[in-house]
Amino acid sequence: MSNCPLCQQPKLQLFHQDKFRQYMRCENCALVSVPNEFLLSAAAEKAIYDQHENDANDLGYRKFLSRALDPVLARIDSNAKGLDFGCGPGPTISVMAAEQGIAMSNYDLYYFNQPQLLAKQYDFVTMTEVIEHVADAKALLAKLDSLLKPGALLLIMTKRVTDVVAFSRWHYKNDLTHINFYATETFEWIAEHYGWELEVLGNDVVLFTKC
Repeated sequence: MSNCPLCQQPKLQLFHQDKFRQYMRCENCALVSVPNEFLLSAAAEKAIYDQHENDANDLGYRKFLSRALDPVLARIDSNAKGLDFGCGPGPTISVMAAEQGIAMSNYDLYYFNQPQLLAKQYDFVTMTEVIEHVADAKALLAKLDSLLKPGALLLIMTKRVTDVVAFSRWHYKNDLTHINFYATETFEWIAEHYGWELEVLGNDVVLFTKC
């Protein structure tokens, strides 16, 4: 049995199984993860992302993203510099921020792969519907920590795991590019591990402050 992708503990128990995959839950940090043998290749993963039609002119999409951006805008000053981590093929949060006079850079492994952006630090970082796609959760959180200045904000939007009954009926797990599923307890573990402050702002929005 492999270790948890986030906390690296070997405390994984079968949480659920469907006709496509198994889902293992960590007893230590409550992350629910898909074992490596069920992960897609990079090419297969990108082929699914290429079907996404994210458009900065889509008012519905903007309304969806505003639940992530608005809490950040309420907590930063006009000189703050941000990064949209995993912006996808149609960057939108950075466009919305620019309309409010806030500068953001865009990074995406497949569509805006500029590694130099990951060598800088920011006043805030947004990740909307991204964290559930990244297999190496430990490395991802370490990278995010390195991107944050002291006092910086990290806004994460992802639907959260509750119980196994709800999970068994959950459409969110049926996307084969969704491979790590975070519970409120998982975000609490992350906050404690990194010494961040955690605010749970909604069913799919959490905000960390790097202390």
